[in-house]
Amino acid sequence: MKIIVSGGGTGGHIYPALTLIRTLQRKISRLEVLYVGTHAGLEADIVPKEGIPFETVDLQGFKRSFTPENLLRAAKAVRGIGSAVRLVRRFQPDVVIGTGGYVCGPVLMAAGLLGIPSLIQEQNVIPGITNKILARFVTTIATGCQEANAAFPAAKVVFTGNPIRAEVMEPRSDAAYRAFDLEPGRKTILVSGGSRGARTINRAMVDVLKHYAGRQDVQLLHATGQGEYEDICRRIRAAGIDLSKAGNLQVRPYLYNMPQAMSIADLAVFRAGATGLAELTAKGIPAILVPYPYAAENHQEFNARAVARAGAARVILNKDLTGQALIENIDSMLSDESILAAMSEASRALGRPQAAETIAELIIELARSR
Repeated sequence: MKIIVSGGGTGGHIYPALTLIRTLQRKISRLEVLYVGTHAGLEADIVPKEGIPFETVDLQGFKRSFTPENLLRAAKAVRGIGSAVRLVRRFQPDVVIGTGGYVCGPVLMAAGLLGIPSLIQEQNVIPGITNKILARFVTTIATGCQEANAAFPAAKVVFTGNPIRAEVMEPRSDAAYRAFDLEPGRKTILVSGGSRGARTINRAMVDVLKHYAGRQDVQLLHATGQGEYEDICRRIRAAGIDLSKAGNLQVRPYLYNMPQAMSIADLAVFRAGATGLAELTAKGIPAILVPYPYAAENHQEFNARAVARAGAARVILNKDLTGQALIENIDSMLSDESILAAMSEASRALGRPQAAETIAELIIELARSR
């Protein structure tokens, strides 16, 4: 079986693609994979390191306002479709898969022009522009959120949930607590603004860290992002917080094993990207969500509101985020065990830990139908 996978620009498009590839590799002994991205996207760095064959098409996303530069980018997009057709014709895949980002457009359109079955995986409550356009050309649409189904042709859409890494489901263990210098038996709050960090969350967390420093019942694991780490450490020191003496505060620039960190989390403070939410809900972790305000179509707020409506999270908008707002929400959630338990149950009900398996079976069915 031969597949082309395309998805790029951000980790939210790339990591689901890699998860699907790994899932298919476990199922199919002779699987040939080609990943198609752009040379400037994050995928150009990540995918080759995973040992997956990688090729590029020359594209740039469009600016949201009309500019002369968009005309140049449109011309490049037309050439990109031609390049994609040649690439797809040369590789001769059985199925073409897209997980988001503008690079998917030419690749999935090429598959449609050549009569090759195709699947797009839409992660968000509000579908992206690229996937809305591609819905006309592809065979199957796998949605991560039921709310997204209405945006696509009913005959093509399947609600699957979003694919997550298998290691996300590892159980709580003493080894995980030791890995982060934390103590079993304390409520653990996991804080992350994503791989690059979130300045608003980080600065609000200085007050939160000060509030909880030295507590015996609560501990915090805060990932600031590499670029934010030194600034936040300066702010923490200026606030009079001694991390080495507090005994319950861990501030790291980056968590290289987020699944292990999630395994010990009782509460999370997160952005509202689709992949992060898929992992939190698969684990049943209650959350305080601070949507990134500049996401396309404001999709993170829609993602967060959907989780909150289900009773699995509370939402604080970026503009409203303060240390005091976080403290008040955390205190109220930790003060009553029944609150966390109910939110955890609601979160787990949203989770789709088998999503990657479900989507992989859809892909295999498409290959057999050719």
